[in-house]
Amino acid sequence: MLEQVIHFVKQELAHEGSGHDWWHAYRVWKLSEQLQHAEGGNKTIISVAALTHDIADPKLNDGNQEKGLNRLSTFLKGLPLNQDDREHLLQIAATLSYKGAGVVTPMATREGEIVQDADRLDAIGAIGIARTFAFGGHHNRLIYDPNHSPESHTSYETYKNSTGHTINHFYEKLLLLKDRMNTDTAKAMARERHHFMEQFLNEFYAEWEGKK
Repeated sequence: MLEQVIHFVKQELAHEGSGHDWWHAYRVWKLSEQLQHAEGGNKTIISVAALTHDIADPKLNDGNQEKGLNRLSTFLKGLPLNQDDREHLLQIAATLSYKGAGVVTPMATREGEIVQDADRLDAIGAIGIARTFAFGGHHNRLIYDPNHSPESHTSYETYKNSTGHTINHFYEKLLLLKDRMNTDTAKAMARERHHFMEQFLNEFYAEWEGKK
């Protein structure tokens, strides 16, 4: 079944250039396996959810999550899963995304917590930095503008419609994720990645000002 899922996700994300490509799904899958080994949960649900988690993402569906959920639902009906499992997978896909600094996004199950943690781990550290600038370039955003400060988005709509420069995204999302991990294993992994981002930003500002 996983081979079928992998083939589907590769096809769906083959030309995605915003950092939400097949290799992002692959890394989230592998991180989820590590977390599941330490934290428990249904391995099959976790693996399928990790691989397919971006299929319903509004960013990849013209801002329309229902469109993405329908695509995912249609695919899941062709897998050897029972109805409860399919509903569980759709629930994870619908709720795991970050929706703004002021928006709480709790997961209802251990499986969902693990996939959310894995997705967030891939959004920070060296990989997270690379993906952030890939996303910014994909959406024609400036690297940095010191005249525009970060915002603390209090709703998903304001977060979704934000067009701020890429450095702001660190403060609006990436640097907040360390304290939003669900599992102890992910919390420990996040600390090192968080520290690396802080080092990067210190270097960035020093070079920006011509001090190095």
